[in-house]
Amino acid sequence: MVISVLAFAGSPRRHGNSETLLDYLLEDLNSDEEVVIEKFALSDIDVRPCRGCNSCEKKGECVIKDDFQTLIDKIESADIIVLSAPVYCLGLCSQAKALIDRMQVFRSRKYVLNMEIVPPEKKGKKAGVFISTAGQDWDWVFDAVIPTVKCFYHLAGVKNRDIEYLMINNVDAKGAVEAHPDAKRLAEEAAASVLKKVRVLRGGE
Repeated sequence: MVISVLAFAGSPRRHGNSETLLDYLLEDLNSDEEVVIEKFALSDIDVRPCRGCNSCEKKGECVIKDDFQTLIDKIESADIIVLSAPVYCLGLCSQAKALIDRMQVFRSRKYVLNMEIVPPEKKGKKAGVFISTAGQDWDWVFDAVIPTVKCFYHLAGVKNRDIEYLMINNVDAKGAVEAHPDAKRLAEEAAASVLKKVRVLRGGE
């Protein structure tokens, strides 16, 4: 059975460290014959910031007419959602944060309008991977972004227990992650883990 993967490269800089790490993961996922991948670079599409207008609380639709409108169905239906984003000033880069803030429409559908946010057959069977890189060599450099990432996945229908994390610090210069001794191995392990997780969630389908 097909396992659909929706991937977001969140960095404003194409093919930097976080996207390279994302591509390592996607390469491993793509080696599985059941996997179908769709990747979007947020810097190449139009996802504008949330206006905070709460119009989505009325009909469950966002009034901003941009590329996020085409992503809503993809987020709902994907089996695995992968988000990569570098840490800037101890937070997510603005492109990734804009995507997450636009998930307000999912919040309105679920908690205000009591609508289902994922197809019934995929409820409780979705998984996610968050990928990040940071230049600072601090153990706690990713701590501030984790709650925001959990919110994103929660609104997309992915439970906390079904999120994998692939985060590497001390890779500041462009291409630094390519020289990291464990990057490819960690990406391979994350890919294997999330695939196994989805298959377990499906009950061995």
